[in-house]
Amino acid sequence: MADINAIIEGLKDKFNTAAAAGMDDVFQFNVEDGNNYYVVIKNDQCEIAEGDHDDPSVTLIMNKETLKDVLTGEEDGMQAFMAGKLRAEGDMMLATKLSALFPV
Repeated sequence: MADINAIIEGLKDKFNTAAAAGMDDVFQFNVEDGNNYYVVIKNDQCEIAEGDHDDPSVTLIMNKETLKDVLTGEEDGMQAFMAGKLRAEGDMMLATKLSALFPV
């Protein structure tokens, strides 16, 4: 399995600034069997950190395998959600923007 840290860091290279126009949001990734991460999208910039953000816009809860599959494009996030592999808290519609922000 690919290293989750490398996949998370790789998001910076995939970041689509055009899709981030006007955004000021935080995506929290709570990994049930691993470390948590968050992504701050603000002023067309992307900042990624390990840990928990104080006030995320949306929190996505899943295991490492689902996180890897969604972030690498092996599994569609909406399909993972519908299958119960991924839970969302907060602004669920914001979660649908992830694929535009970080195209595979």
